[in-house]
Amino acid sequence: MSEPTASIIPDDRVQPLSQKEFDRYSRNILLPEVGVERQARIRAAKVLVVGAGGLGAPIALYLAAAGVGTIGVVDHDVVEESNLQRQIIHGTRDIGRPKTASARDSIRAINRGVKVVTHQQALTSENALDIIEQYDVVVDGTDNFPTRYLLNDAAVFLGKPVVYGSIYQFDGQVSVFDARLGPCYRCVNPTPPPPDLVPSCAEGGVLGVLPGLVGTLQATEVLKLIVGDAEPLIGRLLLVEAWSTHFTELSISKNPDCPVCGQQPSITELIDYQEFCGVGGHDDQETPIASITATDLKTRLDAGEPVQLVDIREPHERALSPFPAAHAVPYGQLVRRIDEFDPSVDLIFLCTIGQRSVFAIRALERAGYQGALLNLKGGVAGWNQEFAQQKAG
Repeated sequence: MSEPTASIIPDDRVQPLSQKEFDRYSRNILLPEVGVERQARIRAAKVLVVGAGGLGAPIALYLAAAGVGTIGVVDHDVVEESNLQRQIIHGTRDIGRPKTASARDSIRAINRGVKVVTHQQALTSENALDIIEQYDVVVDGTDNFPTRYLLNDAAVFLGKPVVYGSIYQFDGQVSVFDARLGPCYRCVNPTPPPPDLVPSCAEGGVLGVLPGLVGTLQATEVLKLIVGDAEPLIGRLLLVEAWSTHFTELSISKNPDCPVCGQQPSITELIDYQEFCGVGGHDDQETPIASITATDLKTRLDAGEPVQLVDIREPHERALSPFPAAHAVPYGQLVRRIDEFDPSVDLIFLCTIGQRSVFAIRALERAGYQGALLNLKGGVAGWNQEFAQQKAG
């Protein structure tokens, strides 16, 4: 078990509660571990939630209900219908709105005493330090490795704790990374996995209630850091397996050779995290990936032009959203089935959102395939959205 930690809230920011606040938070105050003074610390706290998606939704809502005085929300995305299966901070009427605006309205609907600061932008190496510096604790509700490493490094440089969470399908993880008291994220994950081996939730799916479970655990860790004298998950990694309802705790240690928080750090400023994680750019030795839009593909199909459509999704994905005109070749079988493709005809790859297709094209290029290779931009999801909108129009 980890050691009890002191509150992260400076004493000089703690002010007495009003009678109205005393009444509102009475169920917290009745707990000996919280009481009046520590509820006042919750009111004085400033928490940054990075990501207003599946994890950020329950985190922000429960922190608002608990009385956290200032909640910052960082997100650059807009609400999509597919978000609503798990991102409970948004509703159907919010589709198309910025997630930060929708989150702000939901937080205020729960507790108008909370100050909501929206950061409608992506967290980058250029703005991360300025944004994070304003808050006492950062909550990781991200869904990608570049932002996760960026968040970790910025928090280490600023001396801030990060309440970490991640989800995929039925599995989740929770921990608290504070380089002053234990390991940081890089101590446990020194290098990111190859991007083609890590499908996103958009490609692999996620049980809708799982982010609620993991996000609520993250919100609990935030409150423990704020009130103090608790045992946060510093030096511990909690593994959550929702389908069989298993919780496993692992001990994790600070790495003395960590490039960010170790004894002789080699990373002393924020870097290019897209490049570090192998995403978002292209190798100078490789040609850019050619893409085709859903509209252009439909035009070619309607005109009867010869094309080879290859669906690299797994069987359960194809069953959920079929694309009958395509030849099914799962991603893992592509290279050994290369002889099935005709180099004289354009080969167009389909996946869920157009991400795995990029890796498929690179794999065939490395295998020496000589024909034209195209990626369906936006994948099958983009195709369905495009023509669903046209039909609705």
